[in-house]
Amino acid sequence: MTEKIEIPLSKNKLFLGIGGSIILVVLAIWLVINADEFQEHSIQLLRNPMVIKAAGTLAILFFGATGIYGCRKLLDKKVGLLIDSNGITDNSNASSVGLIEWNDIFEIKTQQVMSTKFLLINVIDSEKYIGKAKSGLKARLMRTNMKMYGTPLSITSNTLKYDFEKLEQLIQAEFNRNKNLG
Repeated sequence: MTEKIEIPLSKNKLFLGIGGSIILVVLAIWLVINADEFQEHSIQLLRNPMVIKAAGTLAILFFGATGIYGCRKLLDKKVGLLIDSNGITDNSNASSVGLIEWNDIFEIKTQQVMSTKFLLINVIDSEKYIGKAKSGLKARLMRTNMKMYGTPLSITSNTLKYDFEKLEQLIQAEFNRNKNLG
């Protein structure tokens, strides 16, 4: 393959994600502020205001972080995904590490969790890619992926301007074409 396939980040999907994060942060703040009002109208565990405040605080932190990440991605000028003769250069999600070389990949498979589909990129040396993480948080995310799915690398179309099924077909075709060339 001589050409490069560039798949941009989707500004619309990023705006939707940021909007959802803002709504969930506002709801979590409301939950924390009104935790005492749930004592009579909920199941036993949720009658404890400290449990409600803790859950609300965790939601604020999590959805606040996803909103901030979405804003950073919105300003990102890099291509979301680049596919060329070297491999797949991923810049699409929080655990992306850049170039995943074709020769390091031994299998690509699809996984679905709830309504989100993603590609699991199984590589010969997972530690090589975990070592490319630029932060401890990214490395932890990758180790969590490793424990849950057997690989630290995954790609979804959630932030890309591309349909998942077409992305899956494209990456599988390019993998089959390039896996033995290097």
